[in-house]
Amino acid sequence: MRSVAESDPQLIETLENALICEFTVISPTGRPITHPLLPLYDPEECRLYVTSSVLFSKKLDHIKKNPKVAALFSNRKGIRVSPYRTVLVKGTAKVGEENVHHGWEKLLPLWRKKEPFIDNFVKMRYALPLFWERSIIEINPTKLYLWPNGDTDNPPKIFEVS
Repeated sequence: MRSVAESDPQLIETLENALICEFTVISPTGRPITHPLLPLYDPEECRLYVTSSVLFSKKLDHIKKNPKVAALFSNRKGIRVSPYRTVLVKGTAKVGEENVHHGWEKLLPLWRKKEPFIDNFVKMRYALPLFWERSIIEINPTKLYLWPNGDTDNPPKIFEVS
């Protein structure tokens, strides 16, 4: 995704600053299922991440059966950029479950940038232990769509990722 980062700063600014995305997985019956999740974009690795508590592992099972996913950045209140814009990321996902106890902590710097109060919740993690048993979902984009002014009635800029 490095070529995308170099080619369109609006796209990267949106990925870095959005507080929410509509993350869609495909069920075994082929039905799309959408979850509101906190997207974490790592500009160093040019990767998009979301996490999931093992309590809500159905989406993890869906990804393991069909890794095709999408993340839509369209929530006006959750996208802290001006002017407002809409982004759709299509790609494949990989579930990281090697260390559900502490593996997600590698994403804390990105999480902290978006939600500085996360440290208060982390301090209380022993009160909510199952919430903090988290899998990392790594999204490898294959195609990105950018609507520069959020106007989805007009054609988007499209970025192919090899």
